Amino acid sequence: MEPRKRPEYVLEVLADPTCVKDVVRGILHTIFFHRYFPSMRPSCLEVLDLTLPVVADPELETLIETRVGQLVRQLSSTSSPSGGSRGELAVRFFEKHRRKAGGLGGWLTGTAKSEEEVCWEVWKLKITLTTPRTETGRSHLGL
Repeated sequence: MEPRKRPEYVLEVLADPTCVKDVVRGILHTIFFHRYFPSMRPSCLEVLDLTLPVVADPELETLIETRVGQLVRQLSSTSSPSGGSRGELAVRFFEKHRRKAGGLGGWLTGTAKSEEEVCWEVWKLKITLTTPRTETGRSHLGL
């Protein structure tokens, strides 16, 4: 039997430098909201006139803030006056599977069962910074 291929989703994001942090935060919170399994009371985040769900978990919020901050710093350091700076962020979801060691080796060493992390879903965000040159361009970006 062939192992099942994990789903991979690619989101291409075009954002103005002034709002890229909020846009990426909103996307990440939405992804985690739909993949967060414990019971919780959702919160909301307003991004570009959209209300997005947020998982109100301090550890997750800190992780998102850290990663988004790193991405924004990277984009800022490589940006040109005309825009066009690019960055990528990946979110991978893992689950632990019990793995049995084969043969006598595992039985003799006491490591007959161990755990391995298996990725079951990947989300890739490909972010491009752009600066609109006209008012029409600004309105297309929702600014």
